[in-house]
Amino acid sequence: MAKNVLLTGGTGFVGKQLTDLLTDSGFTVSILSRNARENTSLITYYKWNLKTNYINEEAILQADYIIHLAGEGIVEKRWTKRRKKVIVESRVQPIDLIYSILKKNNKVPDAFISASAVGIYGAVTSSVICKEDQPPATDFLGVTCVEWEQAVDKITSLGIRTAKIRTGIVLGRNEGFLKKLGPNFKAGFGAILGTGKQYLPWIHIDDLCQIYLKALTDEMIKGPYNACVTDNTTNLSFSKMLASLYGYKIWLPKVPAFILKIVLGEMSEAVLKGQRVSSEKIQKTGFEFQFTDLESALVNCLN
Repeated sequence: MAKNVLLTGGTGFVGKQLTDLLTDSGFTVSILSRNARENTSLITYYKWNLKTNYINEEAILQADYIIHLAGEGIVEKRWTKRRKKVIVESRVQPIDLIYSILKKNNKVPDAFISASAVGIYGAVTSSVICKEDQPPATDFLGVTCVEWEQAVDKITSLGIRTAKIRTGIVLGRNEGFLKKLGPNFKAGFGAILGTGKQYLPWIHIDDLCQIYLKALTDEMIKGPYNACVTDNTTNLSFSKMLASLYGYKIWLPKVPAFILKIVLGEMSEAVLKGQRVSSEKIQKTGFEFQFTDLESALVNCLN
């Protein structure tokens, strides 16, 4: 009988593509959804409602693996005090609920794999190439990721193998980071943000989904793993490359940092700063990236 993978955030950008990969790889998939959806032979939807702390326990109890992808978008809205609370709770609360159900029923799935983010290393631009053992930052993104990963540690305490996939900017076809930038760049209005020197850790959606599959099937994978290509991509080089693929050179002046700070507030730190990230640990497991060159990754996405 095919093993079952339960996804939170299964109807999102990463979740939809990961579902296709999992079913193609011989798994059945269960997805927690706030809305009723039609089941198929390979995909079953279960109801959950975080506002009322409700999850259909059957989804948890029949799962062989659990992948946690759910979470409010980091740069969707200005970081008010309320928004910050929502961002953290949307990541931590589902894990706490799943933990309580697992503990109550003495359920031990084969693995619990959670998304995390390279934001744990902080909104800083430096020459340091961040590895998984680097101390976390104390800014909002750093603290958010720490709370997120500490919630996963509770799952680990139940004797369950856990992994944390620290993800950077995800490049996909008309989705993710490119969905936000694409229209402006396609129209010829691409621009460099701030100095443009901030690093932009990125990964192609196909590689990210393969990392999740690897984390499920390789019992040696435990703890945090960076899911980004190790290169020197900056906002400047990324913007120039994207513009060139649309057939022009960037002509607009750089968007000054002070304007972004006025418009975005504290959230501007997330776009004005960024560090390089090492992929050495995941590669040592035998994982091979399909896309390590930015141009080929962008061409694949734009086509």
